[in-house]
Amino acid sequence: MAVPNAHKPPLQLQARNKAKNTSPLLCPPPVRPRSMAMAAAVLVAIALPVSLALLLVAKAVWVTVSCYYLTPARIRRVLASQGVRGPPPRPLVGNLRDVSALVAESTAADMASLSHDIVARLLPHYVLWSNTYGRRFVYWYGSEPRVCVTEAGMVRELLSSRHAHVTGKSWLQRQGAKHFIGRGLLMANGATWSHQRHVVAPAFMADRLKGRVGHMVECTRQTVRALREAVARSGNEVEIGAHMARLAGDVIARTEFDTSYETGKRIFLLIEELQRLTARSSRYLWVPGSQYFPSKYRREIKRLNGELEWLLKESIDRSREIADEGRTPSASPCGRGLLGMLLAEMEKKEAGGNGGGEVGYDAQMMIDECKTFFFAGHETSALLLTWAIMLLATHPAWQDKARAEVAAVCGGGAPSPDSLPKLAVLQMVINETLRLYPPATLLPRMAFEDIELGGGDGGGALRVPSGASVWIPVLAIHHDEGAWGRDAHEFRPDRFAPGRPRPPAGAFLPFAAGPRNCVGQAYAMVEAKVALAMLLSSFRFAISDEYRHAPVNVLTLRPRHGVPVRLLPLPPPRP
Repeated sequence: MAVPNAHKPPLQLQARNKAKNTSPLLCPPPVRPRSMAMAAAVLVAIALPVSLALLLVAKAVWVTVSCYYLTPARIRRVLASQGVRGPPPRPLVGNLRDVSALVAESTAADMASLSHDIVARLLPHYVLWSNTYGRRFVYWYGSEPRVCVTEAGMVRELLSSRHAHVTGKSWLQRQGAKHFIGRGLLMANGATWSHQRHVVAPAFMADRLKGRVGHMVECTRQTVRALREAVARSGNEVEIGAHMARLAGDVIARTEFDTSYETGKRIFLLIEELQRLTARSSRYLWVPGSQYFPSKYRREIKRLNGELEWLLKESIDRSREIADEGRTPSASPCGRGLLGMLLAEMEKKEAGGNGGGEVGYDAQMMIDECKTFFFAGHETSALLLTWAIMLLATHPAWQDKARAEVAAVCGGGAPSPDSLPKLAVLQMVINETLRLYPPATLLPRMAFEDIELGGGDGGGALRVPSGASVWIPVLAIHHDEGAWGRDAHEFRPDRFAPGRPRPPAGAFLPFAAGPRNCVGQAYAMVEAKVALAMLLSSFRFAISDEYRHAPVNVLTLRPRHGVPVRLLPLPPPRP
């Protein structure tokens, strides 16, 4: 007889099975929508930064590979296909160690004689590699290729308006100058450079320069008095470089920044120290990410730059207060000087008058522009005057000729805007000084797109690929016997005499050439003429027995030990 439900387990077993089947391990309860949203939010919160980090890492890897391998390989292929060769570069470093070792060896000792044949001393790598690989060669500053070009035709074309907006300063140059002159005119590119040049150029036009001559004369009078006092104390011997630096600083400070050398002395000292530290710290820019590495140089540069910018901001604020009060500075005509023009441009940007203001002057750019012109306006003129006095002190016949011309033209008085153009001999002396001892020994231009240079003096065209820098060895060109004759290393001012054939275009580049030439070159020439004319009227120069001839390049070409000279005071000229 069948038993009903005999296949079913006992009731206790059913209860246990039911409890087991409803265990959370076997049958979890449904997840609530709120819990799902929270879980998704957590996943997004974790995934987003991870994704961003991976993207940043990928970008950094791509930039590094492109910068240090792909782009150099492409440039190397393009140049090699044209026969442009050079010393084999090392990974990352390029030829930096070679350049550093060659320059260290060539400048370790002073020159044995007072010779102006200084190319092998200051550019030994150029001499070695041009002899080995020809007039066109390439060497590598880290990952940056530098194509060396000396043919006058190519130099002229490279610096012309045709390539002005597709060439400029490289990342390495701009990064090296970041805490020195920042985004000032010297380091600007493209539309920013065009705007800055347009703003500052009027300050150095001929009609405005005429109004500066009186202030240049007064600054030089103070220098003459200081030199007479120094001669009385030291027995006729002075280090002329320090006095010329003070004179040049006083002139630029008074005429363009409504201050004086004495007031702005700390600014000039800071700029000089920043120049030295920048030259040293720039040696390591080839290291990937080096701009973020802490170092004693970087810390000191940052500290000095902070103090410099604070002092400049004070000067700018003081000038703005004077302008707001409607007063004209008594020290100079600087309401129309460089600082006044920069202030007007910054106020235009603040008022929205720059068509969107993309390339206008903000406060930081104005500070950088002030640093640029304090440095360039002071350094170029001071070195030009120092080297000119050294050359006149060692060439008494030319010194006498220049002094006689000053006496005849100025009639015993101070130079005037009308008399300055008549000082032809003095102009010849200045030009020859700039030829033998140009302020900058090298002139760089980075190609931002592929460019082709023809007119290479019979050497054929050259295609410069995007990302390559063209380096013009100004010092070597100025001493080239092919352009200047077998006496290229001698002091011969008559090579610039009126009526004589002019040097080939592209062979004389003390202030560069083309649209990006030195905006203040006319200012520097007027200042040099005024100062030398008054110094020649006041003293006879002779080189000191203590003078040690040792030109060195620290961003600019300078005498390592200064220029000690003996000064013989002359009777004050009769008016």
